[in-house]
Amino acid sequence: MSTQRGQAMTQILSQYPDEDDQQDAGLIEVKVDGETLHSGGFLTLKRDTVRLPDGNTAMREYVQHPGAVMIIPLFDDGRVLMERQYRYPLARVMVEFPAGKLDPQEGALACGARELREETGYSAREFCYVARIHPVISYSTEFIDIYLARGLTAGERKLDDGEFLETFTADVPTLLEWVRSGKVTDVKTIIGTFWLEKILAGTWQAGPAQRV
Repeated sequence: MSTQRGQAMTQILSQYPDEDDQQDAGLIEVKVDGETLHSGGFLTLKRDTVRLPDGNTAMREYVQHPGAVMIIPLFDDGRVLMERQYRYPLARVMVEFPAGKLDPQEGALACGARELREETGYSAREFCYVARIHPVISYSTEFIDIYLARGLTAGERKLDDGEFLETFTADVPTLLEWVRSGKVTDVKTIIGTFWLEKILAGTWQAGPAQRV
């Protein structure tokens, strides 16, 4: 197992109690060999040989992803800031919360503040950590850290070259209806919407406020 994947496994397992770690021992697969099938500018496709819990071996193909951050920008009046962006693999325009991948050596909070500013022009007074999700566990290492942003101030956005998107605002009941009806199918946005509903109702709590 590579150092990077070993550290990732340790981080994942550290979130669970010791008794669960012992139960998981009969499920864990161990890398015994591997190769890189393709290394792109963003994603890397890997194929590993793993030893299964019963001692047999199997092949695992997966995509290495640097990780990403999603921001839920909440205005003081309860509206949220959303984006419409064309997603080429699905050949359709998607409704999403602002998000973007981590740059090398970049922290999650810094990434979130940067992506919010670049994509929407807004800065935030404070960011509250909400959750980490793994949206495609069967074939990717991708994780997405979610933050709630409050105290929004408008500014000038600075989109990347070749990036085209529109911003708009919506209230939470409308966003929930879009999730129910299938207008919103992006998994990170769906999870963020449910978290936001719980936070606003006071039944779930976000982390303490942080400033960039």
